[in-house]
Order: sequence, then C-alpha cells, then structure tokens
Amino acid sequence: VNPHATSTLIDEIRPDYIYHLAGESSVKLSWSNLFSLLNNNVIATLNLLEAIRARNDTKCKILLACSSEEYGIVDSRNIPIQEDTPLKPVSPYAVSKATVDLFGYQYYKSYGLSIIRIRAFNHTGPRRPEIYALSNFAKQIVEIEKNKKEAVIKVGNLNVVRDYTDVRDVVRGYVLAMEHCKPGEVYNLCSSKGYKLADLLDILISQSEHRNIKIIRDDSRMRPVDSPIIIGSNAKFKQATAWSPEFNIEQTFQDMLNYWRSKV
Repeated sequence: VNPHATSTLIDEIRPDYIYHLAGESSVKLSWSNLFSLLNNNVIATLNLLEAIRARNDTKCKILLACSSEEYGIVDSRNIPIQEDTPLKPVSPYAVSKATVDLFGYQYYKSYGLSIIRIRAFNHTGPRRPEIYALSNFAKQIVEIEKNKKEAVIKVGNLNVVRDYTDVRDVVRGYVLAMEHCKPGEVYNLCSSKGYKLADLLDILISQSEHRNIKIIRDDSRMRPVDSPIIIGSNAKFKQATAWSPEFNIEQTFQDMLNYWRSKV
C-alpha cells in the first residue's frame, strides 16, 4: 500500500497488461479486519490506478478482479444476476470490492484508463486455503480418512446457494477477458449454476473413502449476515469471449481431496 513504491515499480516495468488480483479475499475475516481490508483492497487499488494515471497511460489494459459479493441480498425474481443488478453489499469485504469496482469505472470515465471489471462469482479448487468453506470441508474429510480426527465435520450455514466455478476456469476467463472484453464494461464470470452448500458437502463426502460422517453446526463459522442465494448470468461474458467452464464440480472436488491427501 506504499504509493511511492507502486509508482516506482510501474515506471520501471511500464506494463502493457495488469491483472490486479491482489487484496484480502475472505468474507469471514473481513468483519474483524476493517482497516487492513480497506488498505489492502481499496487504497492499494487507488495507488495502482494513480500510478497509471500519472503516466497518462491509456494503452495499458487493467483487469480489476471484482466480486459477486457486491450484489448482496438479491430478490429471487432477479436471479440469475445480471451486470446491471444494483449493488447492495452486506459484508465489509463486499463493500471494499464495490468501492474498487466503482473507482475502476470512474477512472475509465474520468481519465480514459483501459479498465475491465470482472465480477467473479465463487470459485474453488486444489490449493485453496482452508479458511474457505469447501476447501475446509475437504481437509476435514481427509483428516477423517487418515484417522487424524473423529468422523465429524464442523460447518457454518449450509443453506446458502452459491454459483461455483473451478479456479482454473476462472483464471482462463481472466486471460480471455483481457483479450476480448471492452474497457469500461463490467462482466460476470460464473458458471450460471446454483449449488446449495449442503449439497456440495454431500458430493464431497460421496467421493471420500469414509462416508459415515456426522455434520454439526459450529456457531463460530456463522457470519453476521449472509446472502441466501447468489447465481449469476454469464451470458454477457460468454458472448464477448466464447468462454465456457471445462471442469465440472465433481472433478474439482476430486482434485481438492487429492490435494489435501498429499498434504495432511
């Protein structure tokens, strides 16, 4: 978050493309790390945009990684979520990403910077840190398989519905976005398929070597407020890039379990 260091680096590198993925990405942790969140998500982004603006570099293409969390609690009549759905963030993380999103639009309109905003929906895959629900479940399952914990999985709210994509498909989407999406525009990057978290946990357990597992609620894993359903429309993004997911959820989960089997 050092503006001088950011500016110096940009002057030295003179990039043609910037994928701005850096920042804090945990909704859960955002409730207790407000000032760190603002520094690492909002201020760091402003430092980057200011460094590009100072060079008057309108040719450098910048991809801002935004988030479906910005949409907040959406009426079921507006599912799947379109890009013009109003932003109503309900977590500190979501507020920080909405702020980044809007600054991206403002710097495009005010200074002509070539900024593409991608609102990625939930994504997961092997090597995902255990702070995130599905990776945490996968790790717990592997610990049970290896008799390192009792056959109990602790969970938070399993009733929410989320639109999950394999992280490898999301990264491929970012590359295609840089090549084909229009500066100034915003795009949803998602599978357009909704999964109840309880059903996803069932799929994970079904791929385990140990299926007699008890599931118990852990109140410490509950958020103060949660969006009940987030499913996006990827029509605009697919039209611009011809992207479509290559990994199904079963393959993603198998790779996640195998990753944790190699680590636990």
